[in-house]
Amino acid sequence: MVSTSHYEVTRSGNQKAVLVLFPCFPCDIEHTKAEARFLDHIEKQGITTILLGYNQKLFLKESEKQEYAASLNSIFDQHHIDKTNVFIGGFSGGGNVAMLLSSYLIKNKNAVQPKGLLVVDSPIDLEQLYHNAEKEVAANVDPEAVEEGKFLIRLLDKELGNADKNPEKYRIASPYLMASGSVEHIRYLKNIKTRFYCEPDLDWQQENKGRKFEDLNAFVLKKANETLFNLGSHTTEYIETKNRGIRANGKRHPHSWNIVEQEGLVQWMLE
Repeated sequence: MVSTSHYEVTRSGNQKAVLVLFPCFPCDIEHTKAEARFLDHIEKQGITTILLGYNQKLFLKESEKQEYAASLNSIFDQHHIDKTNVFIGGFSGGGNVAMLLSSYLIKNKNAVQPKGLLVVDSPIDLEQLYHNAEKEVAANVDPEAVEEGKFLIRLLDKELGNADKNPEKYRIASPYLMASGSVEHIRYLKNIKTRFYCEPDLDWQQENKGRKFEDLNAFVLKKANETLFNLGSHTTEYIETKNRGIRANGKRHPHSWNIVEQEGLVQWMLE
């Protein structure tokens, strides 16, 4: 294993694929290791992992895409990791980053060409995220959701402006947009394998957060999967899990890395 402040590489002695993972918005490499239990001994299945520490992002500016692409190539080259079978993924905000970076790498015919992308319960439609945050604050059902809603509105206002007044900025920044039917970034993913994971536990969401299906990341992920299918993808999957959303502290929470299960993931990567 090689560990730095920005990344951690765990090499498989019998490498068949590489899995690159981005953490959630406030998270780091240690959080990914603790919560993504599908990583346990995954190197024995032929999977080399590169866990990245790049966080605090819901989208990437063009300069950041260039920077992340260069960093990724540097990691592969420095550690002599084969670039043949690369999969990129992320949880929550990290899934947004994974999606945008994958599109960028494909669009620009980069030396690292992802064979697949996994997006784990990510808020890939920033316009929808903005409006959902407004609803959470107004509904005032759960204090934690209200605080998160206020934080997201402040963040998006600062970075992109009000969602209703700046549609063009949101179109450029957002990994996917339902309302405008924009395929700005997603169209580059139609020829690779994509998986959109979510656990829309409606009983839990209603009881704890006062949310309906239309308020969940799952709603948008399902639409993104349909969009890719309509663009001609035969290798896009929308995966709804059940009773897997349990965090490392043992608490039930459907918004978790843990909804991804190792056996199915490895099989998908290697088939």
